Amino acid sequence: MLSLLLLVLCLTFPLLLFFQKRRRSLNEPHPPGPRGLPIIGNLHQLDNSILYLQFSKLSKIYGPIFSLQLGLRSAIVVSSAEIAKEIFKNNDQVFSNRPVLYGQQKLSYNGSDIAFSQYSDFWREIRKLCVIHIFSAKRVSYYSSIRKFEVKQMIKNISNHAASSNVTNLSEILTSLYSTMICRIAFGKRYEEQGIERSKFHGMLHEFEALMTAFFVSDYITFMSWIDKLRGLHGRLDRNFKEMDAFYQEVIDEHLDPNRQNTDGEFIVDVLLELMKQRLFSTDLTFDHIKGVLVDMLVAATDTTSATIVWAMTALIKNPRVMKKVQEEIRGSRVKKDFLDGDDLQNFVYLKAVIKETLRLYLPAPLLLPRETREKCIVGGYHIPAKTIVYVNAWSIHRDSEIWKDPEEFYPERFLESSINFLGHDFELIPFGAGRRICPGISVAVASLELTLANLLYSFDWELPHGLVKEDIDTEMLPGITQHKKNHLCLVAKVPM
Repeated sequence: MLSLLLLVLCLTFPLLLFFQKRRRSLNEPHPPGPRGLPIIGNLHQLDNSILYLQFSKLSKIYGPIFSLQLGLRSAIVVSSAEIAKEIFKNNDQVFSNRPVLYGQQKLSYNGSDIAFSQYSDFWREIRKLCVIHIFSAKRVSYYSSIRKFEVKQMIKNISNHAASSNVTNLSEILTSLYSTMICRIAFGKRYEEQGIERSKFHGMLHEFEALMTAFFVSDYITFMSWIDKLRGLHGRLDRNFKEMDAFYQEVIDEHLDPNRQNTDGEFIVDVLLELMKQRLFSTDLTFDHIKGVLVDMLVAATDTTSATIVWAMTALIKNPRVMKKVQEEIRGSRVKKDFLDGDDLQNFVYLKAVIKETLRLYLPAPLLLPRETREKCIVGGYHIPAKTIVYVNAWSIHRDSEIWKDPEEFYPERFLESSINFLGHDFELIPFGAGRRICPGISVAVASLELTLANLLYSFDWELPHGLVKEDIDTEMLPGITQHKKNHLCLVAKVPM
């Protein structure tokens, strides 16, 4: 296959010369960047699984904004809060598109969702209605009973582990918790009640996640799409899409059934079906649009929240001082009950600082979802052409030594006397993004994070399994849009005396 690739490159070399000559004819200053090869540009220099680390190294050579040639597509990488502010605040509308990437378009029903759709009237409408009807304070409060019930069930399961001195796999138990929680909120039932085994359901989600970030040659060199077929990517993509689509369709059919038992219409799928019925959109809302939004609900909410809790517990077990301090705050309050609910968490200032520090140092999405320029503009003194892919390396920004003192240290105290928050106004801390395309579900995510982490720390003391020391706990990440811990976090829970 390599010889075939080289043959294609040689045959198309004159085409590259044309594009290079055209680019050199421009007198406008463009961001610096590494020199690429004919046709493929810088693609051979990048590993899709650790892009944020490679981009961080390149930024130290070429600066806070640099350019890449990804096949026949141009890209820039931003690694500073100052440049991010220019993008998200000063030029937000120009940078509000998403690049059209084959895997993401297929799995999001051709961009029929919020996350991957193009910036358009439809996107503005569906985002606005979701903010009002799904992510509102009233709706978040309404689903609090589901969150509490599922977290209580998790605490009960861990208590059984503690009673028998068994090791608790927090990575597995938290993934299961949020899969169940989001399915109940979105669909009104657990995924097991849809007749799907736990291992199969999680396998579907993991494959979905992998395909969302899979490298398709056709995204960057369109005339070489045959390589993707030879690699089996198209087959994998079609299988996963059909599995997920069948799951969503079954849920929709059940909620359209006039004879179904639960008809309160408060679950997310019911809200979306009602919006479709009311014809509130300038274009008709279809089942594909509903499925696209359900993709965002299920995958984004499940993955990012469970990963963040795992990273928080990882950081705490590696930093006993911080673990002790946050548990003293929670247990030293006037609250004396078996379970903490949302009202109990309001005054836990240090707990909130721990969550902020987790999202700074171990943010679940080191690279924000890429954007694409809608027209040419100037950023950082450089001319950025239209249709340029834009990567914002939040991982580098969150570790910038010019912004953060001792940036590699897990130190929640840095937020106790700081007004910096993650709501999109402070570009030093952007785990949820910023600007028009900031994650609309921040309030839901934060409510779940605080409730789960507070009760894990309130109900149990946590220790490493016998024979391990804190240095044995790694912080390596798996590839994907959401960065899960590579090795499962397994700890021993003990009920405090």
